[in-house]
Amino acid sequence: MGLTNTSTGIHLLKKEKLNEIEGYKIALAGNPNVGKSTIFNSITGMHQHTGNWTGKTVANAKGECIYKNTKMTFIDIPGTYSIMSNSEEEEIARDYIIFEEPNVTVVVVDATCLERNLNLVFQIMEITDNVVLCVNLLDEAKKKGIQVDLKKLQNKLNIPVVGTIARKKQTLNNLLDIVKKLCENKIIIKPNKIIYEKEIEEEVERITQKLKEKYKLNENLYRWVSLKIIDGDEKILDTIEKRLNIDINIIKKEVHKTYNINKLRIKNYMTKYKEKNTNKKYYGKILKIKDNKEKIKDKIIYTIMKKAETICKEVCKYNDENYTKKDRKIDKILTSKTLGIPIMLLFLGIVFWLTIVGANYPSQILLDLFRNLQEKLLEFMNYINAPQWLSDMLILGGYQTLTWVVSVMLPPMAIFFPLFTILEDLGYLPRIAFNMDGFFKKACCSGKQMITMCMGVTKWEIFKISHFVFLYLTDLPEFYRNTIFYYIVSCKDNF
Repeated sequence: MGLTNTSTGIHLLKKEKLNEIEGYKIALAGNPNVGKSTIFNSITGMHQHTGNWTGKTVANAKGECIYKNTKMTFIDIPGTYSIMSNSEEEEIARDYIIFEEPNVTVVVVDATCLERNLNLVFQIMEITDNVVLCVNLLDEAKKKGIQVDLKKLQNKLNIPVVGTIARKKQTLNNLLDIVKKLCENKIIIKPNKIIYEKEIEEEVERITQKLKEKYKLNENLYRWVSLKIIDGDEKILDTIEKRLNIDINIIKKEVHKTYNINKLRIKNYMTKYKEKNTNKKYYGKILKIKDNKEKIKDKIIYTIMKKAETICKEVCKYNDENYTKKDRKIDKILTSKTLGIPIMLLFLGIVFWLTIVGANYPSQILLDLFRNLQEKLLEFMNYINAPQWLSDMLILGGYQTLTWVVSVMLPPMAIFFPLFTILEDLGYLPRIAFNMDGFFKKACCSGKQMITMCMGVTKWEIFKISHFVFLYLTDLPEFYRNTIFYYIVSCKDNF
């Protein structure tokens, strides 16, 4: 790394000052594509660190800023639609909010589709009281004729609500003001949490009492752990046992006897089903017990979604009630069983064609430019009477190799990634993931892997072209060509 404007002089002193001040941890959560990362970048600027979450392949980012002499460290949590642990991103988001205990959790939502986003807000409100709702993309909502009553929304949720436009600094300062006051306990809030059906609430109360007798937890976690025991998600319960040191089985035995009875019944029915494989009676009983367990989880999810729908109807006004009609018509075509995949193949085919064929022209321009410069360099080496071996090594070896890599690899990447960014901004990439989800689930993967595969295929095609260049178009011996090429391949993730 070299010296830059932000790593020297007064900037270096500011950075040292930043590290000396103790600060607060702020988690940034939200659905994908709600402008969360834009807000994160605007607030933290160049004071960022990126890497991977421990033991995960999901990238993480944290940044620092000083606002009114208060240092705040923002952690950009992976975008997720819920925290019920159906994917690696959801697991990371949930675990960070629960176990790392940030001082404040800012949930960024999209003002143009508030109802869908409130699902995550209610789930996070179950875990922590220190929640700030950041309603972003208000400018986009205005264009679509959507008006969000922020004050009414704040009264309904009983948490701070701030409207932002990521490009306008003043709106971000309003957000930082609220976060700072909340961190310093100048604002005390008690969120209006979801109230479930009577039977679920009674069971939550019973489990909460037993948990309080045996374990010392954050007050909010008693209710959340009780809900997780009720819905019976084994993956989440295993994490709770490991991270909170709670013996879930003891709690189940004492307060949730029906769970253990059902578990015993399933075991007995499975034994009988295996002994009498042709008798479907026992298999039907197994499914019935499992369905009851799933119904509890469905009731919890339904209650959250219904509450989100009710609040959204009260706080949102639409100039045109059918503003989504056009989008829905497009969705019906792009995600239909008949036309969805052919359209996807057509779009991806155009992207790949433009990437491979369209890159030939800028590649040729760069190649001619570098060749002319190479002739000048050779003339210079002859002018200073440099040895032939030194000239060959520096010019025909190092310089020519480097320029070939730039000429061949830079144009395809410069074309492919902007095209993919345009598709993402248009909202087509989630449609691709939706179309392919059924196929990928058969391989125990998510439809989102299709996007990664497309990027991988493009990278591989670029490297195949590079290999051809090294083998046939450079003047180095084959051994040196292959050595340099495979070294570049091993470092390809840095390109």
